[in-house]
Amino acid sequence: MLLRSLGEPGPLRRLAEAAWRGAIDALLPPHCLSCDAPVSVQGSQCEACWSQLSLVAAPICHCCGLPLAPDGPAVSEGGLLFCVDCLARPRPFTRARAAYVYGPGAKQLVLPLKYNDRTELAPWLAQRMAAAAPELLAECDIILPVPLHRSRLLARRYNQAALLAKRLAAISRKPWAPDWLLRPHKTPPLQDLRAGERRSVVRGAFALGARARPEGLRALLVDDVLTSGATAEACADLLLEAGAVQVDLLTIARTPPKERDRSPV
Repeated sequence: MLLRSLGEPGPLRRLAEAAWRGAIDALLPPHCLSCDAPVSVQGSQCEACWSQLSLVAAPICHCCGLPLAPDGPAVSEGGLLFCVDCLARPRPFTRARAAYVYGPGAKQLVLPLKYNDRTELAPWLAQRMAAAAPELLAECDIILPVPLHRSRLLARRYNQAALLAKRLAAISRKPWAPDWLLRPHKTPPLQDLRAGERRSVVRGAFALGARARPEGLRALLVDDVLTSGATAEACADLLLEAGAVQVDLLTIARTPPKERDRSPV
């Protein structure tokens, strides 16, 4: 009785919920998040699509989160591994983490969310992001989505980074600020540009909103894919200049080295 009084559902409620789920599944049979294959549980993937996903796994660069080959080039400092790029050119963000390597499986999730109105993917993906970097969520003070220019927002009708950030804020019970970062200057697509060109294009593209108050806070930036890091770096620079003490980055996916300069996102 005590447990039920504290909110545990009773047997009648559990029966009603099971019946409701059964009715929904009968009307809308569960199908894979990535394709139309039938699955046993709504909001899951079929075995074929799941097998195409590649989780980001250790060893990774402590700064940019790049998966490192066990025998590849990396430098250990203070017991932490860093890729040669981060050592050669320090980044303004402290840590970047991602749930998946950006490959065929991740593309089946990222691209529909970004371009095809598949906004129902955001909660599921946010759960995977949270599981991939619990320390980033635990240590941040505020969660910020990377913004879209208003013309792109009008065309797409939503910002996929904002959908992810809102869900991550709910998961972590941390505040989020969708209007602290703005993108007043429209930039051309970055997919055909190399890392240095991307940094040049996005320089000055972002601004702080009138209500932004990052002083003394540890900020967590949220985006869909980390490629060169140029966009995240521009946002991190702004926040640090305005007084943030640390900026981290969390994304759905991270491009492998050979794809960084030709990724479509």
